[in-house]
Amino acid sequence: MLLGVNIDHVATLRNARGTSYPNPLDIALAAISAGADFITVHLREDRRHIKDQDVRNLKNNIGETKLNLEIAPTHEMLTIAKQIKPYSICIVPENRKEITTERGLYLINENLRRELTILIKEAHKLDIKVSLFVEPNVEQLKYVKELQADVVELHTGNYCNNPSAKEFKLITTTAKYLVEHKIECHAGHGLTYESAAVIAKIPHISALNIGHFLICNALFNGIEHSIKKMKAILTKN
Repeated sequence: MLLGVNIDHVATLRNARGTSYPNPLDIALAAISAGADFITVHLREDRRHIKDQDVRNLKNNIGETKLNLEIAPTHEMLTIAKQIKPYSICIVPENRKEITTERGLYLINENLRRELTILIKEAHKLDIKVSLFVEPNVEQLKYVKELQADVVELHTGNYCNNPSAKEFKLITTTAKYLVEHKIECHAGHGLTYESAAVIAKIPHISALNIGHFLICNALFNGIEHSIKKMKAILTKN
């Protein structure tokens, strides 16, 4: 089980005062030192936290560690991704009024699938791996193979906010479906030590993306301690 550390909210703290600190790159390097397998950032269209220069700094300074860039399915974001060439991009839906990403892509929408097909082909030309952020719902996933995405990241927010056997089964069933169809399965959103320990028991999920909780926990315990504890939980499972 790999751990992707999302450092968006380091930038949120920096931007609150318009200072140059805390620097997301410094936190990324500390996270890598503590065992993070890859670094994730979400470059939103409104640039509410991560900025374009942050992404460039990360790409140029985290060495061989993989950079996973979350973006909306827009021409602007595809252009930036093609310029920076991260290891992977994760396509997510965006709503300017939302506090954080509220749901996965609605792949049943034919127009969206048409846009994603173009975006994925363009990314693959540059050897950029493509992940789609979707709800744990097998009904939608029949389109993933058609789109030729490399990875699906399941939205775990509903389970984390209201844990139930029903929500857990949705995740396990969807993860199994993906792997059986030879699509790599990741998961993320809203995960804590407790919920990550549960999700990590699902054998078909190979990586978790965790950000807000780890950055908040780091305020009390330091980023290295927070990540090492999460890595220990994932390794145990």
